[in-house]
Amino acid sequence: MTAARSRVPFAEAARTLLRATLLDAAGDLLRERAWSGVTMADVAAAAGVSRQTLYKEFGSRQGFAQEYILRETDRFLTAVEAAIAAHVAEPERALAAAMEVFLTSAAAEPLIKAIVAGDDDGLLGLVTNRAGPVLSGATARLADCLITSWPTASAPDLRFVAENLVRLAVSHAASPSGTAAHTARAVSAVFGPYLESLGAQG
Repeated sequence: MTAARSRVPFAEAARTLLRATLLDAAGDLLRERAWSGVTMADVAAAAGVSRQTLYKEFGSRQGFAQEYILRETDRFLTAVEAAIAAHVAEPERALAAAMEVFLTSAAAEPLIKAIVAGDDDGLLGLVTNRAGPVLSGATARLADCLITSWPTASAPDLRFVAENLVRLAVSHAASPSGTAAHTARAVSAVFGPYLESLGAQG
C-alpha cells in the first residue's frame, strides 16, 4: 500500500508562486534601473498581474522592498552557512570566508547598490533597524549556525558574536571601505581568535 503524498493546498502554492513571480520581476527591473525609478505599476506589469494584486499581497512599496530584501538576505545566509561549514575546523578562516561571500553577494544586489549610492528611498532603515525582521532574522539564523558549527563554545557568547558580525556585515555592505576580501580578513582577524578562546572547535 502506497503512503499518501503530502500535498500543498492550491491556494498556498498559488500565493507562493505569485510572490516569487513579483519579486523576480522586481529583480529584473532593478538590473536595468535604480529603485527610485521602479514603480509598483512597473513591477506588476513585468509580472503580468494588476497593481491591485501586488498591493494586496505586499501592502505597500516599503513592504514589498522589505520582502525583497528578506528573500535576498536568505540567499546570502545560505551561502554564509556553506562557507562556515566548509572551514569549520578553522574558525578564523570560516569567518573570513563567510564575511567575504556575504559582502560579495551584497555588492551585486541592486537594492544594496541603491543604498550605497544614496538612492535608498527609505531602504536603509529596512536593513539597519534593530527591531526589524532583516537584522533580527539574520542575527538569529547566524547564531544558530555558529552554535551548530561549534557546540563546545558558549551559546550566549556565540549569539553575541553573531549579533556583532551581522551588524558589521550590514555596515560594510551599506558603506564599504575596501574590497570584500580585505574587509573579511580584517573582521575575521579580530573575531577568529575570540571564537577560539571560547572553545570553538571543528
